[in-house]
Amino acid sequence: MTKITLRDVAREAGVGTATVERVVNGRGGVRPDTVEKVFLAVRKLNYRHVMPEAHRGLVRIEVVLVRPETNFYSRMNQAFERIAALLDHSIVVHRTFARENDPADFAHYIAKPKNRRSSLIVVAPDHPDVVTSVRQAAALGIPVIQIMTRPAPELPYVGIDNYAAGRTAAYYMSRMQAGKAGSFVALCHSGGAYENHRERIRGFSEYLAEHADGGHAFVEVMFDFDDEHNTIELLRNALRRHPNVIGVYSAGGDNVAVASVLKNQRTRMAFWVGHELSDQTRSYLREGIMSVVLDQVPEIQARRSIDLTLKALGLIDVDVSTEPVRFLTVTPENV
Repeated sequence: MTKITLRDVAREAGVGTATVERVVNGRGGVRPDTVEKVFLAVRKLNYRHVMPEAHRGLVRIEVVLVRPETNFYSRMNQAFERIAALLDHSIVVHRTFARENDPADFAHYIAKPKNRRSSLIVVAPDHPDVVTSVRQAAALGIPVIQIMTRPAPELPYVGIDNYAAGRTAAYYMSRMQAGKAGSFVALCHSGGAYENHRERIRGFSEYLAEHADGGHAFVEVMFDFDDEHNTIELLRNALRRHPNVIGVYSAGGDNVAVASVLKNQRTRMAFWVGHELSDQTRSYLREGIMSVVLDQVPEIQARRSIDLTLKALGLIDVDVSTEPVRFLTVTPENV
């Protein structure tokens, strides 16, 4: 094989040979973004040189998540933490939780990061200011990966097929209630904040519309903003308005509130499909309150988003799947 030289590294990085020599020998005096270019070129070309210890954490992958108090994002955060511990010392994964209920602040954080970033992995609410900031970050030439939801459809996305998840919820609910006429209701975060929730409700609704001869009617979708008090009030009122409800689909993160209402409805057990496997939903399945859980396996989403980032940066040379992450269907029999 042809021996890789400093000149080859310089050509790949788009800098001078003297700059490469300063970086690989740790002599300083080079801008951080230029050092990063040289480092990536060294790795891509497999230049046989050990980078100085001073370049620890040179490649900074920023992960922006929301709602750390939820089981799902706690699992995802822990997954990123475990992955980060296994990466090369030159790569750091910095995790931040942004405020989803303050789009202006969220957008400002994306557009004006406090520290230089090499790439961005983000759970982005579908707000014009946030989406614009995400697109602007991508326009700077860094890899930007949308995780969980994809408000900018032209950018890479890691997550489940949310439309298919909604259809799957409707499939189980209608099939398991075959021969039993009644109504279905659904809850989700909101009509506009998250594209993934809209897709789940769209899939749920369209499946039921295509199979309308089953004696089931989808009568109402409620927006609870994943607030426990909102969920309880909305669902209780819906059950009063529609005494023939036999199915509930919770497309967001409102499982505790839904369970508290359905526990008091034992005389008319509803078929409940929700998202995310946790200690709580495991107990709801075992108690017979919940019927099916669709789990998004955030651990796989975290791993794949990191792999796509490393691939885009030229740090790994392996194929990374861009297919939707397969969600898991959990019932009382396989919990």
